[in-house]
Amino acid sequence: MLTQLKGSLRPEFLNRIDEVIMFTPLQRNQIEEIVRMQLHLLNERLQKNEISLVVTPDALRYLSEKGYDPQFGARPVKRVIQKEVLNELSKYLLASKIDRSQPVVLDVFDGQIVFRKRIDEEEVVEVG
Repeated sequence: MLTQLKGSLRPEFLNRIDEVIMFTPLQRNQIEEIVRMQLHLLNERLQKNEISLVVTPDALRYLSEKGYDPQFGARPVKRVIQKEVLNELSKYLLASKIDRSQPVVLDVFDGQIVFRKRIDEEEVVEVG
């Protein structure tokens, strides 16, 4: 790998780098765990505002796939959650479309993240 760096970067730049750290690319199941952790943190923040978030397995899979990029590790996960969950949920809250008395279900419909009410005894992934 160092040979590749030397072949593609100028020596002046390489001399400024103190250390090169190589990472093993994350696997899909590891990304899914990172998505769970990020959604857990989001749920903790929401609960301070009396909002409870539950996630369907489809939504967890969707966010894990959208956030999976072996080249960039977990960075895309945070962007996907920000764009597709936080930004959209904020719009729902501002439009008063969230019923705080019931858990908000994070789901996927037609390839899009949606927020809806929970159906009785529906399978959800615990994130909080």
